[in-house]
Amino acid sequence: MSGPIDKALRRRAEAVIPGGMYGHQSVGLLPDDYPQFFTGGEGAHLTDADGRRYLDLMCAYGPNLFGYAHPGIDAAYVRQLEKGDALTGPTALMVELAEAMVAMVGHADWAMFCKNGTDATTMAMMTARAHTGKQGLVLARGAYHGAAPWCTPRPSGVIASDKAHQHLCAYNDIASLEAAVAAAGDDLAAIFAAPFRHDAFIDQAAPDLAYARRARELADARGALLVVDDVRAGLRVARDCSWSAIGVAPDLSTWGKCIANGHPISALLGADKARKAAASIYVTGSFWFAGAAMAAGLETLRLVRDTDYLERIQALGETLRTGLAERASAAGFGFRQTGPAVMPLFLFDDDPDLRKGFAWSSAMLARGVYVHPWHNMFLCAAMTEADIATALDAAEAAFADLKRNAASLGPVEKLAFLAAR
Repeated sequence: MSGPIDKALRRRAEAVIPGGMYGHQSVGLLPDDYPQFFTGGEGAHLTDADGRRYLDLMCAYGPNLFGYAHPGIDAAYVRQLEKGDALTGPTALMVELAEAMVAMVGHADWAMFCKNGTDATTMAMMTARAHTGKQGLVLARGAYHGAAPWCTPRPSGVIASDKAHQHLCAYNDIASLEAAVAAAGDDLAAIFAAPFRHDAFIDQAAPDLAYARRARELADARGALLVVDDVRAGLRVARDCSWSAIGVAPDLSTWGKCIANGHPISALLGADKARKAAASIYVTGSFWFAGAAMAAGLETLRLVRDTDYLERIQALGETLRTGLAERASAAGFGFRQTGPAVMPLFLFDDDPDLRKGFAWSSAMLARGVYVHPWHNMFLCAAMTEADIATALDAAEAAFADLKRNAASLGPVEKLAFLAAR
């Protein structure tokens, strides 16, 4: 819970940081008792500025795949840091990492590296437009593809031309997809798809096979590129691109978050058909070729290949899902768990303004388990059966708290943005 050190840091931040905080940790997006500042993490646990330790089901919003401060991954990072990180040009690790990712991802013949997910999705957009000579983009309404002007979910600072040539559809709705493609006409450059519907505030949904196949067919028919944005789900749903699980291959896929277990790197992967276009665009950054994160990425991918991390987190996720369902039912709550078990979202029935969700999340936090009231969460390979048992014990007590206090819950006043979503 937010303690005196955290509160003091917030006051200082208000003076020198617009809004006191920005992005997904913006003030007001989480309950007031949630800490804003942290001192470190180890394995599956996070420590806040006041020294309180939590089992972290947010995993830094996704980058933590094998555990905070993973000794092997961090050692690889430090070894390369001591040799050289941001140099005048890349090290050989850039080639090695590209080879490793191409070998891992079925649809990929080449790779380009950057730093953030937004970098990767923007590069995908530019590659598609260079490949086709067209401008139109089909996007699922409510899907998140980054924070650049063309894709940011907030209107402030964005002008109409930033989002021109975009055509929105409903995820998993074939008729809606076809209508959006028809609206693009002869100007379609790309169809963007999330690996599953992971919009904030609403139930998650797996990709419907017929929808995914139709997206592939429509892209081919129009000479457009199909892009799967795997920045959030990559390596948590499959060791390949997430849509490999349903047998639909994109032309481009975007990666980030956990491909170096939290060290800053992201990637655009593509098929040979888009290679010439990718080579023609001009994209760069002062730190994009830095070697240390690439070394961490190579060690992360080795663990992806050589361990049963995916099977273990899937099993832990199912145990958590089953246990939460039992405890919510026993307490008399309609409690929806959607999305893959390794990336769950929790929402309460009859909770349009998230009062129940905020109260329950705060009760979990008070018992040392960091959950999120409206964003999907993540399991990591450092979690254990004992951690899941701890989370379930906390949940049982949190449901009991909520049942006792449900009648007195106040409004979540700071969430005015909910009405506009």
